[in-house]
Amino acid sequence: MEAVSGTPFGVVHLDVAPVTSGLAIGALVAGIASVLVSLLVICFGVAFRNDGGAWASGAFAALGVLAGGAAVVVGLLARRQIRRPVASSAVQFTGRGLAMAGIGCGAAGALLSLLGLGLAVLLAVA
Repeated sequence: MEAVSGTPFGVVHLDVAPVTSGLAIGALVAGIASVLVSLLVICFGVAFRNDGGAWASGAFAALGVLAGGAAVVVGLLARRQIRRPVASSAVQFTGRGLAMAGIGCGAAGALLSLLGLGLAVLLAVA
């Protein structure tokens, strides 16, 4: 408490605890989902190469690339939110590591989805 000079009053400054960014959590969840979907792309492409596995891989590859792209974009937004300077009375966001992990997982999942689709098409043609 800080006294206001010349008056019987005082000013209290309340500390606001840091909060984990919801965007960072969302980026990590989308990145992990992208990696898991990319594994489905590879499994369908290899296991069902003679029974239309390339078509199933294509459908899941689109989902994997979309989830990976979303993870990267949301992770970058989360890093921006965390990095932003705030006043002492505003909420401070944390979760930089979660955001970075989401960006990495999203990029890896999108890349694996595209590589899995290429493998599925290559096996279907050969």
